[in-house]
Amino acid sequence: MDATKPIVLVVSGRLGPGDVPRLCDELVARLRGSGATEAVCDVRELERPSLVAVNALARLQLTARRRAVRLRVRGAGRELRLLLDLVGLADLVEPYPDLDDDP
Repeated sequence: MDATKPIVLVVSGRLGPGDVPRLCDELVARLRGSGATEAVCDVRELERPSLVAVNALARLQLTARRRAVRLRVRGAGRELRLLLDLVGLADLVEPYPDLDDDP
């Protein structure tokens, strides 16, 4: 795996509280042995942003940080941006160039 390419984790659908540990486990599994120093959480397909989504992103950030990996959020809509700003996590969302999805 190319350590210069960030790990991409896609979060889609409607999140429930039970999804948060699964997402963190998935991030850990993808990071394991990758050598990546950055992860991107793609939330373009997230339905109805809620505090559950905010909690998931906060926990994903902590999970990444514990492994010396920077987490950024791509594709956050206005509602999610407002919620993240409300809880002090607006810095997770920043402009991010489109990743080349080709191998």
